[in-house]
Amino acid sequence: MLDFSLSPEQLDLQKRARRFAKEVVLPAAWHYDEIDELPLWVLKKASDAGIMNSDIPKEYGGAGLGLVEGAIVTEEIAAACPGLATSIFDNSLGFEPIVISGNEHLKKKYLPEIAKNFKQICFATSEPMMGSDVAGLQCRAEKDGDDYILNGTKYWITNSAVADYMTIFATVDIEKKHDGICAFIVEKEWEGVRVGRHIPKLGQRTSNTAGINLTDVRVPSENMLAPPGEGFILAMKTFSRTRPIIGAFAVGAARSAMEYSIDYAKKRKTFGSKLHSYQATQFKLAEMYQRVETSRLLVLKGAWEADSGMDPTITASIGKFYATESAMQVLNDALQIFGGYGYTKMFPVEKLLRDTRLFTIYEGTSEIQRMIVAGYLLSAYEPVMPPIEDVPVLLGADQPFDADGNPSGETAWRCPLCGYVHYGEEQPEECPYCFVTGKGFKKVWPG
Repeated sequence: MLDFSLSPEQLDLQKRARRFAKEVVLPAAWHYDEIDELPLWVLKKASDAGIMNSDIPKEYGGAGLGLVEGAIVTEEIAAACPGLATSIFDNSLGFEPIVISGNEHLKKKYLPEIAKNFKQICFATSEPMMGSDVAGLQCRAEKDGDDYILNGTKYWITNSAVADYMTIFATVDIEKKHDGICAFIVEKEWEGVRVGRHIPKLGQRTSNTAGINLTDVRVPSENMLAPPGEGFILAMKTFSRTRPIIGAFAVGAARSAMEYSIDYAKKRKTFGSKLHSYQATQFKLAEMYQRVETSRLLVLKGAWEADSGMDPTITASIGKFYATESAMQVLNDALQIFGGYGYTKMFPVEKLLRDTRLFTIYEGTSEIQRMIVAGYLLSAYEPVMPPIEDVPVLLGADQPFDADGNPSGETAWRCPLCGYVHYGEEQPEECPYCFVTGKGFKKVWPG
């Protein structure tokens, strides 16, 4: 039985996250966006309030909440500031490979520290010349006794300047592509680890983004998350679980843009009438709401699949590219409703627009999501309808059914090329339309 309602516990969590977003995140958003800085104190308050790290399993000191709860919280925080939502959620991205790995030692060593002691962890696959193409990473991992030596540079890494730990993906052999990739937990204080300057960005300016340089960094073998050949799989499993949350970022930003637009349209007068009285404005608002509601359903479906132990990969990809692209349309329409005021920094829409633009890029671009979904459709999707050549398109038949709806005995043959249907006990000598020989005709009725 389908049930789209939230549980009392989820509603309480939503209420707490909404209050945190309005009372803590919203007042900080524009100041720290202007100075291009991550306010770490907001993350600390989020941790203390149970808004951050809530998905660490209970046995390792966390609340043990699922991705559905994560999506609920993330939407609320992103509604106030998508950039701060990114940095708050980034810990979950960073430690997710630990949670789903088989390395119990690393789970016991790092997860309680993250849950109880406000330790930050970042996730590092991307490099200066590689983003969505994880198999093309260049960071090297060379075996040295019982340890590995890491050399390379990671780029576009969220929260790297404030992270205590780093989930690093590297390769033992560049030529092996997927089969050479492995993963490690690296501590920032280890010798050879350096973090670059904060990268100036169009949006998401309240979220720290920087590069990581690894020079002869010695990593104990016990800190290996995934051996060579399994790192790529670990990264993809991580993304399939975190991509619904990217969609939740977009839902939150789009919802706020819609709400601001409704408020503005009710108050703004133009040509002697309130803006909301014009059908063009009403249509924009209706389509905004449609996109927000549809996106949320897709996001929650992907999160629910992950929580239920199903493979959420396809739903997560659909949810990510639909929700993020829909959010951009909502933001563009919102700016149009606001007109010139929307284009200024004194109104909230321009910041939401700048922040939201990133969602179609990171954790796999919209193009990558389409490739994932197309690959599934062309290889694994199981259709309900029969192949085209088996479809009984009974055109021109005298009486294919008797009075009770059963086959009347008339036999139908379908041309394999143009679809012409021939009636008779035997195939025709040839198709009268495309001249294909009758031997290729297929019986389609009765089935």
